Amino acid sequence: MKTPVPDYLQHVLSACNNNQSGALANYIPELAQADPNKLALALSTIDGTIYSTGDDTLEFTIQSMSKPFAYALALKTLGLNAVLQKVGVEPSGEAFNQISLGQDQLPKNPMINSGAITTHALLPHKKTVSRAEHLRRFLSELAGRELQFDENVYASEVKTAFRNMSIGYMLRTVGVMDEDPEQIVNGYIQQCSIKVTVKDLAAMTSVLANGGIQPKTGKRLLDRAIVRQVLSVMMTCGMYDAAGDWLTTVGIPAKSGVAGGIMGVLPGQVGIAVFSPKLDSHGNSVRGVEIFERLSSDMGLHLMEGTPSAQTILQSRYSIGKKQNVIVYELRGVLQFTESEMLLRFLQDEPQAKNKIILDLTNLTLIHDVGARMLFEGVKRLKEDGHQVIVVDSEGVLSEEQVKGNKRLVVNDTLEHYLAQFEEKK
Repeated sequence: MKTPVPDYLQHVLSACNNNQSGALANYIPELAQADPNKLALALSTIDGTIYSTGDDTLEFTIQSMSKPFAYALALKTLGLNAVLQKVGVEPSGEAFNQISLGQDQLPKNPMINSGAITTHALLPHKKTVSRAEHLRRFLSELAGRELQFDENVYASEVKTAFRNMSIGYMLRTVGVMDEDPEQIVNGYIQQCSIKVTVKDLAAMTSVLANGGIQPKTGKRLLDRAIVRQVLSVMMTCGMYDAAGDWLTTVGIPAKSGVAGGIMGVLPGQVGIAVFSPKLDSHGNSVRGVEIFERLSSDMGLHLMEGTPSAQTILQSRYSIGKKQNVIVYELRGVLQFTESEMLLRFLQDEPQAKNKIILDLTNLTLIHDVGARMLFEGVKRLKEDGHQVIVVDSEGVLSEEQVKGNKRLVVNDTLEHYLAQFEEKK
């Protein structure tokens, strides 16, 4: 059968197509020439599947949607503490290009221009490789293809960058930056001129939705803690002075750009990208906002609705072996705090005895760090009660960091194979 997802996306696009309100970003000459009728939508899953419709091959400049990724690269390069010494994380409640600082004389967050220019100054660079080029390479790795700069848009923005230049000199004056403001601001403008399609953005957001792992290659591009930090700031600051309204109506961490793009990430589920050039008074795509509102409502994507935890982590409990003297706990789903607490309650019912217990993780899809810690704490206490315990992780769902000093088996075989492990312990 043909999946109905593309048809649904096309339906959403058609439903929002008649909205003609808003205006082009006419303060940037090149953007003022954009076709206001262009409209595109793409959705990515955490396994890297991308659905798209509309003008999905049209390239446009990433603009402020580069800010979360620049922030991620700065965090990856310098660490959270070093970045926090230069730019905060508080919502500003102000327009994206407001010339202002917080009470601590730092930019309030990395999503407004003062914070984004500061963040750009924190990016890695060499004499032969600029900060913007480093970011272009990083975004290309996220997107899975080589992205390019739009030199015409860059030149157009540089000619009219008076406000951003004022912000740069303000940052230099208070000591937030110690380099030439003109060089940093020009680099930031070049960062914003990287060309993408909605499919590129969907691929990039799939990495964030997947906890920092590029789903197509399986390569970890960002630590999970960095992804959490970036998405948290996107949720509270990504839509500027419309962030509160966005949180209550859409409820998806998101970032917009004045070329008409909006990208959103629902952790563990989907990445979404839209493009429509006409903007509202906040600088956000009018039709893009409407599309996100529809998707969130139709698909139940609002973050505050949450995903109900599994009713049970235990798929089955049974005995194996010649004497039926080995108890198997077959787990399923995702092991996070709620499921781990439930599992520990099951395990506490095991009487103190020299029983043999296998904890089979084969059907688990994901184990959070807290789930791993609680799992191995349960193993420790079972052993203290006199049980022999083996953790069977045939699919390798536990990371090396989660295992640490504990033991697990990663063997693709029947559970009877593991009975020999008990015999060796006698």
